[in-house]
Amino acid sequence: QIIVDDDDSKVWSLYDAGPRSIRCPLIFLPPVSGTADVFFQQILALTGWGYRVIALQYPVYWDHLEFCDGFRKLLDHLQLDKVHLFGASLGGFLAQKFAEYTHKSPRVQSLILCNAFSDTSIFNQTWTANSFWLMPAFMLKKIVLGNFASGPLDPEMADGIDFMVDRLESLGQSELASRLTLNCQNSYVEPHKIRDIPVTIMDVFDQSALSTEAKEEMYKLYPNARRAHLKTGGNFPYLCRSAEVNLYIQIHLLQFHGTRYAAIDPSMVSAEELEVQKISLHASSKQEEQ
Repeated sequence: QIIVDDDDSKVWSLYDAGPRSIRCPLIFLPPVSGTADVFFQQILALTGWGYRVIALQYPVYWDHLEFCDGFRKLLDHLQLDKVHLFGASLGGFLAQKFAEYTHKSPRVQSLILCNAFSDTSIFNQTWTANSFWLMPAFMLKKIVLGNFASGPLDPEMADGIDFMVDRLESLGQSELASRLTLNCQNSYVEPHKIRDIPVTIMDVFDQSALSTEAKEEMYKLYPNARRAHLKTGGNFPYLCRSAEVNLYIQIHLLQFHGTRYAAIDPSMVSAEELEVQKISLHASSKQEEQ
């Protein structure tokens, strides 16, 4: 746990795993309902392959600028000049806002945006954003749970949702209220400020909290982004489709191997291994199309 603001109540919780010699790690930012440990499947797999990954849980911030300022101080504290960001849902929006915030002296080397959005107005909640801080925790939890998938689900997805519900229960009123405020406060991403950053957009074809319009908007904003489509995975593919998500993460980070922005220990990279992975992913996506 790390405090970087003048305010002692603002505590960042994080898991920092993998080789400390890596100076440009991959940082995971969770969704509204998530804590740092929702990315445990990524931490386990990616560190096993030699990557340095950091999963974060942000403290209570009430606006995007305050979050970006705190996150910048955290990176300074960790002595990280540049990082790759994987953001899920709200985490994806905050990752884009941070890239935009630091565009004059860039801190973000690349973005992986999972079920992310670029404009908070899609939730039609901008008018209530200012009142979340007044609501009791059970009401806030109800709002979040309303976006979770219901109906028959396969076992992995059901487990993923159970895990997220459990994490949601661990969040206090102010944590939830602040995240919902960040999620719904009137704001959008200014793409011209982050046009040069390599982006992978990861989304699912089955039921998730994101509308088709929100997805289309993301494709329009980042016309050159790589697309990582998962046939299924719901709101939390990193939990219930972790093998596919982890492969897409590796493919995204591949372009930085051998540079100072590599997120992997160079001694762990073998060309043959990467080639095999690319072929297997290509084969599996071909099967899905059939």
